[in-house]
Amino acid sequence: MKAVIQRVQRATVRSGELEATIGPGLLVLVGLEAGDTEETCTWAAAKIAALRIFYDADGKMNLSLQDIGGEILAVSQFTLAGSIAKGRRPSFDRAMKQDEARVLFRRFLELLKAQHPQVKSGFFQEHMEVELINDGPVTFILER
Repeated sequence: MKAVIQRVQRATVRSGELEATIGPGLLVLVGLEAGDTEETCTWAAAKIAALRIFYDADGKMNLSLQDIGGEILAVSQFTLAGSIAKGRRPSFDRAMKQDEARVLFRRFLELLKAQHPQVKSGFFQEHMEVELINDGPVTFILER
């Protein structure tokens, strides 16, 4: 699993008429890879929900989502499992198969909501437009 975690002032994802929007919090782009399991998702959900990457009164990254009342917008992004190391065309050999990824991403969302109930999501296997105002910018990459 690879995840790009961005601290945002706000973020929106759209696909046609469908839309999900959050205020201050985290935009999490998730790439599921072959071999990822529910255990992987459990670990990632707990890690993401507990990250202390929001500033406290002293200007230190010391507050979590819960401390600030923030939200999470989780978006499945299979291209994170791609490789551009060789050639000019991406290879997606490491990406989890679509049907497995759909089930595991849903489970990841459930696990994330169990850690932090204010979770919205993108739309699996849809072309989406993602807008965000990155706060900082603060961006982290989570891999396992």
